[in-house]
Amino acid sequence: MRNSSEVSPIDESLSPPANDVRGPLSGLRVVELANAGPSGYAAMVLSDLGADVVCVQRPGLPRSADDQIRRGRMIVTADLSDPDSVADVLDLIARADVLVEGFRPGVAERLGLGPDVALVRNPRLIYARVTGWGQYGPRSAHAGHDINFLAPTGILQAIGRPDDRPIPPLNLVAGFAGGSMFLAVGILSALWERATSGRGQVLDVAAADGAALLAQFNWSLRGSGGWSDTRGENIVDGSCPYLDTYECSDGRYMAVGAFEKKFYSRMLDVLELDEATVPDRSDREKWPALRDILAARFRTRTRDDWTEVFDTVDACVTPVLTFSEAPGDPHFTARGTFAEIDGVIQPLPATRFSRTPAPSPSAPPRTAVAPRQVWCEHNPDQS
Repeated sequence: MRNSSEVSPIDESLSPPANDVRGPLSGLRVVELANAGPSGYAAMVLSDLGADVVCVQRPGLPRSADDQIRRGRMIVTADLSDPDSVADVLDLIARADVLVEGFRPGVAERLGLGPDVALVRNPRLIYARVTGWGQYGPRSAHAGHDINFLAPTGILQAIGRPDDRPIPPLNLVAGFAGGSMFLAVGILSALWERATSGRGQVLDVAAADGAALLAQFNWSLRGSGGWSDTRGENIVDGSCPYLDTYECSDGRYMAVGAFEKKFYSRMLDVLELDEATVPDRSDREKWPALRDILAARFRTRTRDDWTEVFDTVDACVTPVLTFSEAPGDPHFTARGTFAEIDGVIQPLPATRFSRTPAPSPSAPPRTAVAPRQVWCEHNPDQS
């Protein structure tokens, strides 16, 4: 349970739509083969948007720290070493639109649930696979985590201060952004194509591939001669004094993104600095001196003091908040970005739909059902 003193209360009048709202993916049937990693997050995204997601897990799987990623699902238990249980899962797959799996290459095939079997049972199935390295390639059979999948792309090397080691950007860029989100996009793309062809297909999504694509802007800069492989020499890597963070008098930070000239000028006005007397921002040799001036000015007031001032000025300067503070941010409160589900404060579905709003996610399931109880029982006309 959260400590109520750590976050501001959620305004009930700004709550998201109730659970009877169905969402834009209402009616879409998804089978998820439970596995730690980006497959579960992609299934959550689909569920958040109204899809009917059934998660198949082995019996007795304990609750874990990532349970909230499994919100909005139905859970079925199946011992996939038992041929009868595999047959039950195949019956479930036969009635699904999408299968999501995140095992290492070859595991689903060894279980008897590979695409060669599944697509025979259901030729319209979108068989969506996500791994760190993809289904083929020299590393395809290797284990890894977000930091490993990110490292070969060039992105990790670029993150951090020039006099320090590369800094991992949490576990967000490769697994969840490069893997989960590109899997969700791939699924929706395949469903669109299926509407014309009537046929399913297999998706091979690799977190490393997706992370590489996320850096397209940086590759574009490199192609035009505007990117350096030396950390600390690029405009967006923290080396630029007007695209960086600054410590305040209370040890907290403000984020400065005053790249455009008009925002930079407004920032200087708020900081009570004369643009005519501070170092020229276009001269990179003067960046250290400019940084020192900005740093000294930000240290004269607390983060919340600066926040109050900059909230009234369009200058691209915002407070750096903790996870505990983020739900109480006035902007997020106004948009209903966070809510408490199952005793845990967490973000809600991000896309806002005018006609088919996403439902408020339900808590992760506490009980499981047998595969044969799914869909046929709820929809007797389905065979």
